[in-house]
Amino acid sequence: MKQETFTVTGMKCVNCKAKVENTLKELAGVASAAVSLEDANVTVCYDESQVSPVVMKDAVDDLGRFEMTI
Repeated sequence: MKQETFTVTGMKCVNCKAKVENTLKELAGVASAAVSLEDANVTVCYDESQVSPVVMKDAVDDLGRFEMTI
């Protein structure tokens, strides 16, 4: 498992936090995702053999309100 922290812009409230976390957790290979609204980032623990940062970024960006930087 690998753990990385990525910047996510556009998050304003706990609903945004939950949306980003849940979207990432639904991806195969993501063990956990924890958003910090204060720091505007998400820390993700994931299996590199199943999911890549690009796939995670695309999933978050597809929500339309947020942009994840890798």
